[in-house]
Amino acid sequence: MMMTSCYDSLDKQPYDQYTDAVVWNDPELLDSYLAELYDCTPVMVNDATCLMNTWSGAPMDRDNTNFSYLMGNSEQMEGPVLTMEVSDETKYNMGGQFNLTSTKSWGIQSDGGIMEWWGNAYYTIRNLNDFIARGAKSTITNAAVRVAEARFLRAFCYFAMVKRYGGVPLITEVSQLNSDSTVLYPKRNSEQEVYDFVLKETDEISKILPGTADDYGRATKWAALALRSRAALYAGSIAQYGTVQLDGLLGIPSSDASKYYQICYDACKEIISGGQFSLYNSESDKVENFKNIFLKKKNCEIILAKQHTGKGFMDGGSNRWSWDMVECPRPNVWGIGNYNGVYLEMAEEFEHKDGTPGTLDQAVVESKPWTMEELWGDKDPRFAASVWTNGTGWPGATGGVLGSNTIDMHNGILSSGGTLIDGRFDSYKGVAAVGDQLTRFRELNCICSGFGVMKYLDKTANNMSWFCESTTDYQIFRYAEILLNYAEAAFELNKTADALNAINQIRSRAGIANLTTITRDKIRHERKVELAFENHRYWDLRRWRTAATELTKPNGYTGLRYIYDSTTGKYYLKFITNVDGQEGTPKFPVKNYYFPITKSRIAANHNLVENPGYE
Repeated sequence: MMMTSCYDSLDKQPYDQYTDAVVWNDPELLDSYLAELYDCTPVMVNDATCLMNTWSGAPMDRDNTNFSYLMGNSEQMEGPVLTMEVSDETKYNMGGQFNLTSTKSWGIQSDGGIMEWWGNAYYTIRNLNDFIARGAKSTITNAAVRVAEARFLRAFCYFAMVKRYGGVPLITEVSQLNSDSTVLYPKRNSEQEVYDFVLKETDEISKILPGTADDYGRATKWAALALRSRAALYAGSIAQYGTVQLDGLLGIPSSDASKYYQICYDACKEIISGGQFSLYNSESDKVENFKNIFLKKKNCEIILAKQHTGKGFMDGGSNRWSWDMVECPRPNVWGIGNYNGVYLEMAEEFEHKDGTPGTLDQAVVESKPWTMEELWGDKDPRFAASVWTNGTGWPGATGGVLGSNTIDMHNGILSSGGTLIDGRFDSYKGVAAVGDQLTRFRELNCICSGFGVMKYLDKTANNMSWFCESTTDYQIFRYAEILLNYAEAAFELNKTADALNAINQIRSRAGIANLTTITRDKIRHERKVELAFENHRYWDLRRWRTAATELTKPNGYTGLRYIYDSTTGKYYLKFITNVDGQEGTPKFPVKNYYFPITKSRIAANHNLVENPGYE
C-alpha cells in the first residue's frame, strides 16, 4: 500500500512546469504562450525594438542589454518616440535615456546600434516557428486560427526587418545545434523574396483568420489584409524608386512596381468593401473628434490595436506604456515632459480649413504681435488635435497671464518701453519673464521649438508618477491608413478618381476643404498630416527614396519663440533657426536607405554580405 501511494505521488503533474504534450493541447496554455509572442513583437508599437518588463529587460532582448538602451528603446518606456526623432517631425529635447541626436546629424554608422531589429527579431521568429510547427499538430479546436496568428506575427517581424536591412535570411523552421551548416549559417534572401514571403503569408492567413477576434487585440482577417496592403505598398515603392544592388540581393525590378501596387490596391479594396470599419466621425467638434480617434478604445476605425492595461511598472505590471509622461506638457513628474519638440515646418504642413497652405510668412509674422487665435485659429483641426503650443489648454498647467490650465511658452517680455526682459528669474510687473513651460528648458540650456506632440495624449493620465502609466491603446492599423494606402496605390495605377475620393474622405472627416484634383505630392502631404507621429513618416521617406533630400537640412529645422508684449497682451514671434542646436546639421546619407548588417554579425556568420557603404 505504501509503495502504491508513493508511485501515485510520483505520477502527479508538477504545478510549476508543463510538458509539451500539455502545452500544445491545453487551450489556456496555448493562448498564454501566444500572448507572450505578441508581446515579443514590440515593433508593432511605433517600431519599439525591445521590452522592459523587469528592471533587467526581458529574455527576448538580444540586441543590447544595457539599461539605458532598454529604457530608451523598449515598448513600455521611450522606444515608441525614436522614429519621429530621426524624421522631419520632431527634435529631441531632453530627458530621454536614449536619444538619436548624433544619428540625425551623421546618419547610422557601420556598427549600427540604432533601432535594431535583428537579434530580437530572430529570437521571436524562432519561437514563432516552434509555435507554428507544434501548433499545427495540436488537437485544440481553434489551433489553426492560433497558428495563423503566429504566422501574422512572423510576417510582421520580417516586414520590420526587410524595411530596415533589405534582404535577410528567411528562416521558417526551428534549427538545431546539429543542423547542417547552411541552416546554422544562412545566406541572406533577396529583398524581393522577403517581401514576397510576407505577401504570401498574409494572403493565406487572411483566409484562415476570423473577421472578428474572440479576444480584442488578436490578429484578424482584416489585420492580415492591412499588413498585406502596407507591405505591398512598400514593395511597390522600392521597385519604383529604388535600385537593384548586390546582384539582386537588394532592390526590386522596376517592372514589378505595378504588380505590388495592385496587390496593395486589392487588399485595401477588400477591407473597404468589407464594411467593418469606417472613419471615426462621432463628434461635431472636429478637434475633439480627431483626438478621440486615439483615446476612444475599440472605436470603428481601429483594425488592430495593442492594449495597454493592468498595473503600471512600479506596481509590478508591464503592459502599459509611457507616451503621456514623455510627451505631455508640465506638470510632469520630473518637471519637463515635452521630450520631443515638433518642428515649425511640421506645424506648417497643416493647411487652413479652406485648403490654403499653412506656411507662415516670416516677415509678416515678425512684424507685429499676435494672439494665438490669430495665428492658429483657422488651421486644419488636426493641427490642434496633433500639436500643442503656447495657449493650448491643459489640466494643471500654469498659464501666467493666460490663466490656469493653459500652456505658457513665452520666452521673454517686451516692456512698455520696448525693452526685452528675458532672464530666467526676471519678471516685469509681476509676470515672470519665462513661461512655466520653458523654465527647465532655460535652466538646462535647451532650445524649445515652441511645440509639443498632442496626439495620443490623455488629459486624465497620471503624469506625476513614473514611466508606464499610459493606458491608451496603440493603433497598429487604422482605417485612415488603409484609405491612404489605397489612394497611393490607385494613383500609381492611374486610377486617379479612386485616389481623389479616398483622400477627400479623410479631408472631409478632418473638417477641411476637399481637393478638386489629385497629385502624388498631395497624397504624400495628406499622409504626413493625417499620420503624423504614428511611425509612418520616417519609413515613407525611405521607401520613396526622398529621405536623402528631405532629412538633409544644411540650415537645420526651425522653431518659434513667443515673446509676451506687455502693452497689447499679444505675442511677438521670432523664428529660431537650427532649432536642434546640434554641432552638425541634419543629414541622411544615401547608404542609410538600408541599415548595416554590422561586422559583428558577419563575423558570427560568414555567409552574410554587408550592405553598400558600410564596408
